[in-house]
Amino acid sequence: MKFAVNVSTVFTETPFLARFAKARQHGFSLVECQFPYAAAPEAIACELEAHELSLLLINLPAGDWEKGERGLAIFPDRHEAFQRALEEGLRYAVELGVPHLHCMAGVVPKEMAREQAKETYMRRIDEAAAALAVHGLTLMIEPINPFDMPGYFLTDIAEAAAIIRDLGRPNIKLQYDIYHMARLGFDVAAMFAAYEPLIAHVQFADAPGRHEPGTGALPYREMFAFLQKRGYNGAIGLEYIPSRESSESLGWYEEYRRQEGGGR
Repeated sequence: MKFAVNVSTVFTETPFLARFAKARQHGFSLVECQFPYAAAPEAIACELEAHELSLLLINLPAGDWEKGERGLAIFPDRHEAFQRALEEGLRYAVELGVPHLHCMAGVVPKEMAREQAKETYMRRIDEAAAALAVHGLTLMIEPINPFDMPGYFLTDIAEAAAIIRDLGRPNIKLQYDIYHMARLGFDVAAMFAAYEPLIAHVQFADAPGRHEPGTGALPYREMFAFLQKRGYNGAIGLEYIPSRESSESLGWYEEYRRQEGGGR
């Protein structure tokens, strides 16, 4: 298996740009990131090149995170802001060679009808996918559990799959986060098998707690073996919150690589 450590959630003891060196020191050649926008793309590119890393995934800008915004795509009156976010995310992706961009939907206001949110979301996703297709990039959408993100629009994987099929664009895919699926109470293996043709990227954190593998109830070795048996050839994004110092939280990874031949 290939693994991509998320430098937005792991190695947070160090400044953002220093985390890429940490990733390489711990044996990774692949990384992912939530929001890289506080650093110039040129600075990130230097770190990626210096440490021989590939950046697989970033999020489009999602609004004012500190004020609780979790995406712009559902808001009819935020089209210009969404367009700016799309342009910014696309600029980073092209400059950094990032193949996947996740578009967060947003938290539905109490006064907004859900059907209006969905209609707007589908238009925005279609628009973003068209812009990404010009560069051969994939737009990701991800069901997120409502316990961690109350009010988030997209929580249902069946609805996410239906949206992808209805839009009919081949570069819109599912971001399958095992942690979120477990928190929603699903059999994560069965859900993966059911939606496998639409899945382009898998992420993992143990549940409950969203910490490193081995801290919760999920049998991570069996899950990784299942993905391997199914022929999943992408990376597993390690988007977890370390329960201890980041380097210590990777003990499972070092053991897995020794015992299972886990990839970088």
